[in-house]
Amino acid sequence: MGRLRPAVFAGILVLVPVLAACTAEGGPAPTGTAASVPATGGTMPDAPNTSAPLETTQSSNKAPVYWIGRTGGNVFLYREFRDVPEQENPVTRALRAMMSEKPLDPDFFTPWQNPDKLATSISGKDIITVDVSADAFNSNLDADMAARAIQQLIYTATAAAASSGLIDTGQQIRVRILVDGHTDYVAFGKVQLGALMTRAAGLVAPVWIIDPQENTEVPSGSVKITGRSTSPGAKLHWQILQSADGGSKSPFLTGETTAGAGQGQAGVFTLALNLPAGDYELRVAQAGSAGEPDRNEDTRSFKVR
Repeated sequence: MGRLRPAVFAGILVLVPVLAACTAEGGPAPTGTAASVPATGGTMPDAPNTSAPLETTQSSNKAPVYWIGRTGGNVFLYREFRDVPEQENPVTRALRAMMSEKPLDPDFFTPWQNPDKLATSISGKDIITVDVSADAFNSNLDADMAARAIQQLIYTATAAAASSGLIDTGQQIRVRILVDGHTDYVAFGKVQLGALMTRAAGLVAPVWIIDPQENTEVPSGSVKITGRSTSPGAKLHWQILQSADGGSKSPFLTGETTAGAGQGQAGVFTLALNLPAGDYELRVAQAGSAGEPDRNEDTRSFKVR
């Protein structure tokens, strides 16, 4: 699907208008070279003005971690659930994974560096404070990518707090980022920190395969595939490719489905496919209209054993 590789950080968004890093409420205004942060948050072109719904409480110890990836000329956030050590609180360990590990999917990446210090806390039921050392920002990013990196942190922190039941998901969750205990840091030299921030709209991938995760093994027979689209009720085209010896791939199954439109299932799609043992690649994209090509494709490699 041609999304960005980890080594490519700066200068990649020349075709994408400048995006606000976050929704800021109070606090110091951006100054100097800091990225602009409109009060309403920014949106991506050709993307619905929505953010992913907050994750629901789960019994699993896996941490929700958001990564950055590219599709259709735009840059979006994608989520993976990761196994993480349990010696820290759920928000801290999710952020540590985001800053120190690599995504399972090679199409995703993170510009964050493993910090010397990282701590988080929650006040009331709706404010998360993240205090991280300055070495986490040791990447050379342009303003647009810096904005997305900050949103990557906000999405991961709020997801971890919500999925672990630490915050009230019935209200808007806000995040304050401190750097070495201070509120006046300019992240990546581009984004002013210190104000309360929320998830910006339009950053979540328009099509997003949730399960199976990249390179996982599933039992043969009925394989359940789940995902989400930011366009409830929209048609989606999917394709299963089977890998052959030598690395070539050939079409195995194709079909069409519709993203859910009902309350609680808005945008969700589910497939149950009978697949024999083998290596596969799943591709899902928003169906083009009026003869237009499909768009915003997501891909996922997995094994059936």
